[in-house]
Amino acid sequence: MIISVIIPTLNEAAVIEKTLDALSRLVNISEIVIVDGGSADRTCEIVENYVGTKEIKLIRSSDPNRGKQLNIGAENAVGDVLWFVHADTRPVQGCGKQIKELMRYDEIVGGNFKLIFDGNSRWAAFLTKLYPQLRSIGLVYGDSAIFARRQTFEAIGGYRDLPLFEDVDLYKRLLKKGDFVQVDLPVTTSSRRFENRSFLWTFVKWSVFQGLYWLGFPPKILARGYKPIRKLSR
Repeated sequence: MIISVIIPTLNEAAVIEKTLDALSRLVNISEIVIVDGGSADRTCEIVENYVGTKEIKLIRSSDPNRGKQLNIGAENAVGDVLWFVHADTRPVQGCGKQIKELMRYDEIVGGNFKLIFDGNSRWAAFLTKLYPQLRSIGLVYGDSAIFARRQTFEAIGGYRDLPLFEDVDLYKRLLKKGDFVQVDLPVTTSSRRFENRSFLWTFVKWSVFQGLYWLGFPPKILARGYKPIRKLSR
């Protein structure tokens, strides 16, 4: 079983090195495919420095659309299991092994991991406790390192061309094809989107958009107001 890690990037110089360090230490993944959406910082330079330490591919795309970038990565990956990891999310040793063990069961089409927000702030602790509750209402995000069986991923058409919530949409469509499991291991992600500004105000805006999406508002309409929040999180 071959696991391909796919990472979308856009101006991720501040975090990509730590993520690649963490992934390079894993023993059960075969390749890392990075699809850059046109970074203007040192992201690509940093990635190129890792080429040779593991099977790493860097693909430059002119379209900074996370869903499209992930689809391009999948098309260029060799694995029969696709593991979609955000540029600021760091897995721990054993994650790859758990994926392989679970994906031996044909009824399992994909899964994700427990999510820990980094930092010692009370807000990071709050978000770490909140995310499992969101999963219970069908909100599973890419921060939690979603993985999928390639056959199933291709059968449902991969990621849809959505300006946001492409990860939640993928989860819902995978769930219709089989079991989606949560691995009992953590991945750590950055809490930067809620830092350096008023946490409560940012969290309220973020929550409103999540609620509107859950109620059925089209992502393309919501994206008009959500874009500034996503931009600030980079």
